[in-house]
Amino acid sequence: MRFAVNSLLFTGTFNEDDIALCDKVHDMGFDVFEVTPVDPSVFPAAKLRARAKELGLALNANFALPLDANTISPDAACRARGVELSKRVVDLCVEAGVEIYCGANYCAWGYHSGRRRSQDEWNWGVEAYRAIGEYAAGSGLIIAVETLNRFESHYLNTAEDACRFIDDVGLDNCKVHLDTFHMLREENDMADAIRKTGSQLAYFHACGSHRGVPGRDMVPWNDTFRALKDIGYAGVIGVESFNPGNEKLAGLVCIWRDYAASPEALAEESLAYLKAKHAEIFLGTS
Repeated sequence: MRFAVNSLLFTGTFNEDDIALCDKVHDMGFDVFEVTPVDPSVFPAAKLRARAKELGLALNANFALPLDANTISPDAACRARGVELSKRVVDLCVEAGVEIYCGANYCAWGYHSGRRRSQDEWNWGVEAYRAIGEYAAGSGLIIAVETLNRFESHYLNTAEDACRFIDDVGLDNCKVHLDTFHMLREENDMADAIRKTGSQLAYFHACGSHRGVPGRDMVPWNDTFRALKDIGYAGVIGVESFNPGNEKLAGLVCIWRDYAASPEALAEESLAYLKAKHAEIFLGTS
């Protein structure tokens, strides 16, 4: 099993100055750095690839579409902007050597229509995602949809939603991304949802129910890891939290307090817990 951490725990940007975070993440013991190209126009894909390769650090990317590039908008021009922006992000991922492009990459993050998901929205989203997946085909990049809780999206809230969506897209390079923070709010049974996702699961965020350190929260971690073991999951387990010292970012994700002594402490303590839990459940060691 490999373990990742998201760049937004340390920075609200990702430009050339942030490449130094690769060394920090590597020295902490993570195998994968999950980067967020906050502004794709300044994302240093080639230089990031070079430094990560020097360190033996793999890369994933997490990106959320903005409201003006919403692939489930009733405005066709807005949907088209979403597809074009997504293709640009795919290009950056390929240039950077990213393995998995994940997140709210199938519709605008934070968008709500005020109603439950419509059939038109479903069809628009599937059509757009298929176009993005076809664009990425042959590159080796996996694109994975992340289910979100009801307060962040009305579109894909459960693993069942995501699996049906990927079935309808119908491409081998399009998969599912699950996150315990969202699952705790939406699934009837988290472990059952993982088992039913099965081989469609390409990426997994192991996040505390409060976005803090796993193991100091309400997620049923034993059941969660047993379910991952049952489906033979051998991918990456990622830590996704955010820096409360970045006021703009903290306001967007509603983090109003510290969950550890520092972002570095949160990362290291999360990694220690997840590695120990993996050893206990997967390997039968303490």
